[in-house]
Amino acid sequence: MNPDLSHFQSSAMAKLRSQSFWSHLSDAFLFFAAAFLALVLVWSFWSYFTPTPNFLPTFTHPSSNSKNNPVESGFGVNLKSDPKDPTFYDDPEMSYSIEKPVKDWDGKRKEWLKHHPSFTAGARERIVLVTGSQPKPCKNPVGDHLLLRLFKNKVDYCRIHGCDVFYNNLLLHPKMKSFWAKFPIVKAAMLAHPEAEWIWWVDSDALFTDMEFKLPLERYKNHNLVVNGWPELIYNKRSWTSLNAGVFLVRNCQWSMDLISTWSNMGPISEDYEKWGQIQRSMFKDKLFPESDDQSALIYLLYKEKEKYYDHIYLEKEFYFQGYWVDLIGVYDNTTERYLQMERKVARLRRRHAEKVSEQYAAFREEFLKETGKWKRPFITHFTGCEPCSGNHNQKYDGESCWEGMVKALNFADNQILRNYGFLHSDLLDSSTVTEVPFDYPNPTDGEGFS
Repeated sequence: MNPDLSHFQSSAMAKLRSQSFWSHLSDAFLFFAAAFLALVLVWSFWSYFTPTPNFLPTFTHPSSNSKNNPVESGFGVNLKSDPKDPTFYDDPEMSYSIEKPVKDWDGKRKEWLKHHPSFTAGARERIVLVTGSQPKPCKNPVGDHLLLRLFKNKVDYCRIHGCDVFYNNLLLHPKMKSFWAKFPIVKAAMLAHPEAEWIWWVDSDALFTDMEFKLPLERYKNHNLVVNGWPELIYNKRSWTSLNAGVFLVRNCQWSMDLISTWSNMGPISEDYEKWGQIQRSMFKDKLFPESDDQSALIYLLYKEKEKYYDHIYLEKEFYFQGYWVDLIGVYDNTTERYLQMERKVARLRRRHAEKVSEQYAAFREEFLKETGKWKRPFITHFTGCEPCSGNHNQKYDGESCWEGMVKALNFADNQILRNYGFLHSDLLDSSTVTEVPFDYPNPTDGEGFS
């Protein structure tokens, strides 16, 4: 065969094969492209009729209307919307200082709530608990540990009952020290929390010893201040101990703003501070020191201006809104046993349950507590006369009785919390050890039962 012909034929065959290859490749490409396009179309239609869930967080622009763009917290309030509408926060004349009075606070709160409607529901029962301690470390070696546990106790209570907590360890006014330090904090808390109806001041040396009990707010609906006190001691005895101002519940309103201003002006910010001490000492013969104090100041206002203040202040004496620790520390053991007897008799009271539903079991228990009377747990135990941070204490008792009493009270309260987690302190004076709670605790076959 002619070599040139052979070469031509080979080249032609190769070209033909090459053309065939590219032709098939082109066909395959067209096929896959068409298939891909069809898949995209099917996916698009499917996505239209079956939207893909959005797992990304949603953010609300501050100017968004919360009604149209609800971004709710677990408590049903919108925490991510603050409309541009002006409120008292935009007023340059508004001051948090205890020395500058606030006017038309009721109107300002109402306006703020109008622009934040998700906070309106439940506003009448919303509480912010405020407490605090000194700015510096404690001198007492166990002081900081005790303050930590005392604060934990308040956090535990508020977690169960849904109230917010603000802990302050600064002097918000340099002159307002000691028992006067609370007033700048309370006023600032009122302004910082227009969504809250109540501000609840609790001294650092006071602790909750009935973690189930809920404040009977309905009882206070016509009052603006609640303190533990006795009218007969105010008006008949004129006693310095006729009420205790270390724990009080104050409504977030203009009346309270005015009261705090008047009350504070009997303290160290007043030019007449020394004079107020003399007036109080002459009126309350059992007052032990010459300086003006917050407790004597409130009693003075109630005594001298009864028509102005008495109808607005609820003197709570039906339960231990706060109770003197010396009177209460010895009842914990007997109270615990009575509660256990109650539970041995009633299965639903000893049933295990989630901590979040503790209030329901407290309501169950109330039915049976009516029969116990004096055996009810004291609500708040107040260690007046004991200063855990400085280590100072009333000379009527020694320091060890203060600190041991606090440990016992803290563990008594802690057991009510720990039980939801399956453990208990078996010894109220030993904070370092716990024991696991059996499934059916207390065992209904133990003891004589509740009577």
